[in-house]
Amino acid sequence: MNSKSSRDEDAVLDALEAEAIWMIREAASAFQKPVILYSIGKDSTVLLRLAVKAFAPAPVPFPVLHIDTTWKFKEMIKFRDDTARTNNLDLVVHTNPDGRGDKITPFTHGADEY
Repeated sequence: MNSKSSRDEDAVLDALEAEAIWMIREAASAFQKPVILYSIGKDSTVLLRLAVKAFAPAPVPFPVLHIDTTWKFKEMIKFRDDTARTNNLDLVVHTNPDGRGDKITPFTHGADEY
């Protein structure tokens, strides 16, 4: 790849990032109680990183919600907690007590159950 096409690709990525940051700021100003859902997956981690960049150096002005299914690896939970701490996030973690009490798992119940 030559340096011109590399610069062109960088420009496209910079424009996409700027547009995403603009959308996040718009959502924060347009809605009373915005929240970012965070699954700890790659897509929501990128969204979270964009939100951090959108408001830096201030913290993200709304909560980050993780629905804890209790099915994640402990390393993922550590990554979630470290990310929240490092970025000064208002992390809200919710676990469905009924699902946990009923011992619903992806291995014992079909998709209709959850």
